[in-house]
Amino acid sequence: MIERKIPKDLDCGMAMIMEIIGGKWKPCLIHNIWQGHRRPSELQRLNPKASRRVLYQQLQELEEHGIIERVIYPVLPPKVEYFLTELGNSLLPVISVMDEWGT
Repeated sequence: MIERKIPKDLDCGMAMIMEIIGGKWKPCLIHNIWQGHRRPSELQRLNPKASRRVLYQQLQELEEHGIIERVIYPVLPPKVEYFLTELGNSLLPVISVMDEWGT
């Protein structure tokens, strides 16, 4: 694991939210999952400029922070879907305002 020279200061609310949704694709992923696009292939199709690796990494980070939950269904081929957690749903007003501002 890489050790940072300057430790992250998460005492500030802005630093905390940037840690959680500060990735290039994280707000888009949260918005897409909220809109009902839950399969990894759908998320890739909606964000074609992002590589699969980056999307997977950012989905993993969102899962580690408790924003989304990954459900793996026991079927062949394996089926994976992502859902917003209660904490993730609490971010929706922020994501909605960002979407409105960007539009």
